[in-house]
Order: sequence, then C-alpha cells, then structure tokens
Amino acid sequence: MIICKSAQELAYMREAGRIVAGALAAIAGAVQPGVTTAELDGIAEEYILSQGAKPAFKGLYGFPAAICASVNEQVVHGIPGLKKLATGDIISIDIGAEINGYFGDSAQTFAVGDIAPELLKLIEVTREALTRGIMAAHAGNRLSDISHAVQSYVEEHGFSVVRDYVGHGIGTKMHEDPQVPNFGRPGRGPRLKPGMTLAIEPMVNLGAYQVHTLADNWTVVTDDGKPSAHFEHTIAITDGEPLIMTRI
Repeated sequence: MIICKSAQELAYMREAGRIVAGALAAIAGAVQPGVTTAELDGIAEEYILSQGAKPAFKGLYGFPAAICASVNEQVVHGIPGLKKLATGDIISIDIGAEINGYFGDSAQTFAVGDIAPELLKLIEVTREALTRGIMAAHAGNRLSDISHAVQSYVEEHGFSVVRDYVGHGIGTKMHEDPQVPNFGRPGRGPRLKPGMTLAIEPMVNLGAYQVHTLADNWTVVTDDGKPSAHFEHTIAITDGEPLIMTRI
C-alpha cells in the first residue's frame, strides 16, 4: 500500500538521507587503488553511527555489512571483504541508514584511478538516467513514466537496464511498495501523489541485461562478465519539483 508521508515524516527521511549522503561522501574520498572493500565498509559504518543512526543494510535479510560494494561485473549486493581495488576498476557503493524509525537509501558508482573511456561513459549515462527518472517523478504522472525515462535514455546510448532488480518505495521500512522498475512503457501503474517517497535506482550494464547470483547467495553479477554501474536517490513527490533527500 502506498502511503503519502506527512511533513514530519519527510523531515525524518531527510535526516536519514543526509546521513546516507554523508557516508557516500566519506567513501568517495577513500576510493583509491589498494583500498579494500572492507575498509570502505568500516568508513561508512563509523560515519553512520557517529550521526546517531543505524546502518540499515547490516542484518537486513541477513546481509553482513553496512554497505553493498560491487566491483566491475558485480551489479548489486557485493559483500565487502579483503578484495583490494585496482586502477581501472569501477565500484558501486549502496548505503542505507535508519534514524527515528525512517530510512534513506542511495548508491553511486566510483572510478578507481584512470578508467577506460567506455566505463566512464557507462558511469555518466547511469548517473544521467537517474536524473531523467527523477525528472519524471512529478505528481500526476504514472509510476512507469519513471521507468520509461530511465530505459529510453540508457538504451539510446547503447547500454542495457537490469530487469531482475528494481527501485522501491521507502519509509518506515527499507523496501516498501511500490516496486519501481527501470524499464517499461509509460502511462502505467499508480498515479504519483505528493508525499510519496521512492528510491529510484538504475542498474545499467555495459553488455546484456541478464544477471545471476553467485554462490554466496548475495552478489549479483552480469551473465556476460561485462561491467555494471548503479546510481540511486531517495526522493519525495511534491506539488512541484521532486525532492531529492539523499543529497547534501
């Protein structure tokens, strides 16, 4: 069920979003060749706790860490560990935080040192696809208008959107209805209303869209082994422009 948030609820979610944005900013300064994904996880958890919040992913459905750290062909849900980043890698970091019983969720893909031009384009297109999706998140539009805006932009640039994983509603739970696919025809699904809060998150592959999960039962990778990028913001539908709550 879709619930439109009150002003107080949105204030709580903005605080959660601020903390997530701060954690991503802290990680951005640490992404470099030689750093391990576990070290990045520690940076994020320390920051979130310092703000009086809880790492929302840690323990969620049994996930063991504060961040999802997905390198190169890993799409989402990569488990932080001893893997060291190398020049030319890309890494997608997904972070959630809870405070006052409300959640924020955001993701960003980072370049590790100098990367290939095609990877730089992948990152730029995925970031812009998120922007296009947010631009479609206006009161009166349909949910699938967001989906179509993402897909059409991505495919226009020769990349593919992941079908198996989608964005979602968010509020007092990390994952609420409705699901927000990154593909589909426009003009379908529930009508967007002020106070609705959504996590929009394009996952974009350099190659084909098919993915599968590794034996750890968490890490999702591309079937063809080609890299993937991921960007996400938590937003609120308003009477005017969408409110991005996971931005400093």
